[in-house]
Amino acid sequence: MPAADRRRWWALGVLGLVTAVIGLDLMVLNVALPTLARDLDASTSNLQWFANAYSLVLAAVLLPAGMLGDRYGRKKFILVSLGMFGAASLACAYSQTAGQLIAARLLLGLGAAFLMPLSMSVLTVLFEGAERARAVTILVTGNALGLPLGPIVGGLLLDHFWWGSVFLINIPVIVLALVAAAVLLPESRDPNASRLDVPGVALSSAGLVSLTYGVIEIGDVGWSDAPALGWIGLGVVLLAAFALWQRRLTRRPGGQPLVDVGLFRSPGFTWGVITATLATFAMFGIFFAMPQFFQAVDGADALGIGLRLLPFIVGLMAGARVGDQLLKRLGSGVVIAIGFLTFGVGLVIGALMSVDSGYAYIATWFGIVGVGTGLALPAAMNAALGALSPARSGVGSALIQAVRQVGGAIGVAVLGSILNSTYRNAVDVSQLPPQAAGLVRRGVTAGVAVADQLGSAALRLAVQDAFVGATRALLFTCAGIAVLGVAIGLLFLPRRRRPPADSTPPFEAGVVADRAESEADVVG
Repeated sequence: MPAADRRRWWALGVLGLVTAVIGLDLMVLNVALPTLARDLDASTSNLQWFANAYSLVLAAVLLPAGMLGDRYGRKKFILVSLGMFGAASLACAYSQTAGQLIAARLLLGLGAAFLMPLSMSVLTVLFEGAERARAVTILVTGNALGLPLGPIVGGLLLDHFWWGSVFLINIPVIVLALVAAAVLLPESRDPNASRLDVPGVALSSAGLVSLTYGVIEIGDVGWSDAPALGWIGLGVVLLAAFALWQRRLTRRPGGQPLVDVGLFRSPGFTWGVITATLATFAMFGIFFAMPQFFQAVDGADALGIGLRLLPFIVGLMAGARVGDQLLKRLGSGVVIAIGFLTFGVGLVIGALMSVDSGYAYIATWFGIVGVGTGLALPAAMNAALGALSPARSGVGSALIQAVRQVGGAIGVAVLGSILNSTYRNAVDVSQLPPQAAGLVRRGVTAGVAVADQLGSAALRLAVQDAFVGATRALLFTCAGIAVLGVAIGLLFLPRRRRPPADSTPPFEAGVVADRAESEADVVG
């Protein structure tokens, strides 16, 4: 392999490692929450903000982060963001109060907001065609690997060290990534970058923050909460205003919008984003439910939960590898459809489980779901990224990630609401005192704790059975999402990886022209 090719793949390895750390950081905090509540004297509200501060900054900054990388240089911002992420990890680890930790998590989210889109956008500069599809698969798999590794690594560290160690594990990876990125990554930018769209940045950031905050609140307090619905409504209005403003700038002579609405003229981009978001929506909902299932029904601790999630990752890696080969023959649409079909089959099998189902049964269907995700998600991301020229890859990748971020948050809220409401309706608390009944109805973890305190095996079984029924409802809902993904893949996405030259749509021809022009600006 030529030295230049080796350099590109080593650079991809570094980016994959960084995205894995970001994925791990999303999950590792959950394991440490009980310890943080004790050691920092954190209230329930504090605990929520430890997680939400990260998500809100991520939602607010993703779009301008991509634009700034396009304009001033992606490598430059990746290096700065890596330094910021490392500094924020140190600040998190040595926080002395809840307020300090929340502030450090805000900075951590800011670093991640640049790293997520810019890591993906660099792929459109370094790779094309089949190589880009493989690179996307590696990057998506790296991010997904962090999800189950969070509970595993977090559980091990908390068993042997203090809670700050769950943040210090980022430091060696960040140092390695800083050195490797400085040496291996080429600098790239858009030679015709637009000036900063201040109204667009304000509207998009405020809209995404409002929508994400409202969805987070819905997940905590339910769909009947008026303030949470108000935040969601405000977010929708602001994002609608943002879309109208972008459309107006696009039509105005010399207008320079934050988001190129022309991207949505490409079926690959539009439906790739939609299918990637559907997969993320369902995946985040499943990852919300299954750790609770493993803890309440299987009796697993934090480390055990992480280990029980591994079949999903094994399946994901297998599916990604097979999907990489299928893309060359069948095209993104068919691969996405096969992925969602596999995903749905695994979910239906999972929805047939009971309290007495052994872990072998659960591991089987969970692995099948992982295979489907590994087939569908990288193919969907590749379909969307394939419509981006290198010149606009930063803001385009940021748009993809922003939609996925909101989709994941909505997935947790919607599917979490289905899980909680089904559980509350199913669990029988008629024979319990009011206080105990209220605790049991709050959630499965509290319900099992009450049953253990009362020494009631019957109540414990009733709580577990109600939660298994609620999990079945969630899995069937996700199976419905999978059916939608199959339909989109077959109806709206290309079945051949490359269309004939004479049928290339005008937008794609423009992408090719933009690609040729922007390659001249790639340095190193």
